[in-house]
Amino acid sequence: MEQVPGGPEQQKSPSGLPSCYRHPGVETGISCTRCERPICPQCMVSASVGFHCPECVRSGSGTGHSASASRPRTLVGGGVTSDPRLITKILIGINVAVFIAVQAVGNRLIDDLVLVGRWPPAPFPASQGVADGEWYRLLTSVFLHQQVWHIGFNMLSLWWIGAPLEAALGRVRYITLYLLSGLAGSALTYLVASPSQPSLGASGAVFGLLGATAVLMRRLNYDMRPIIVLLVINLVITFYFSGIAWQAHIGGLVAGVIVAIGMIHAPRERRALVQYGTCALVFVVTLGMVLARSAMLT
Repeated sequence: MEQVPGGPEQQKSPSGLPSCYRHPGVETGISCTRCERPICPQCMVSASVGFHCPECVRSGSGTGHSASASRPRTLVGGGVTSDPRLITKILIGINVAVFIAVQAVGNRLIDDLVLVGRWPPAPFPASQGVADGEWYRLLTSVFLHQQVWHIGFNMLSLWWIGAPLEAALGRVRYITLYLLSGLAGSALTYLVASPSQPSLGASGAVFGLLGATAVLMRRLNYDMRPIIVLLVINLVITFYFSGIAWQAHIGGLVAGVIVAIGMIHAPRERRALVQYGTCALVFVVTLGMVLARSAMLT
């Protein structure tokens, strides 16, 4: 998208919110505290007071330092990169590559990567599953799809929801959010579902991104109605149709919301402590669910 210059007199959208001066059509309620130009999450650079636009950072006018001493930061402290959607593209590429491998190899690959607590079920002696030490299944199942419609829906959702979120959070925080949401969804599925019931798909991680988007929109004072409607529709689908691992969706959603709250609402002076602490807490709870379920099955 072409970057165009703008100023405080930015044209407003029908909703009443101005558009980002660098990204026309992207509504925002945040302005640069130096020049007052409206800026979206992708363009926000954290300052001692409020946020600055990239031009003020480069000129050094917003910080009192030279441009070389200032590094643009996202709303939560992540680095602003030239390709703010790189991790999303990589995640989609991994999912597609695994899907192609599944189509080529067949059930043998699925049997090795799918989330299953213990297989085969009693009275047969179990030979594989998370309960038997194959913990990697909690993660590999997040990148595993079998049907075209399944991966198609998840990857479209990942692009539409994940790409803007990656730009707002930065790469490290975004991939941390994604993986923790996926693992939490797998852990809750392992804890609640039948141990012999296989589960796969990136839906848990995508639900985590959806919950994080809601937290971000609330933080930026955006209209919450679109994200609430989208969340309700997905929850209705989750519980209405059979054959869907609702545990993965709920686990990912809850983890995504908690991690996002810690990342987005962390006070600037204790940002790293709160963000890392929140992620560690979610990981410990996830680990606890896995250990508790494994103890039940052994």
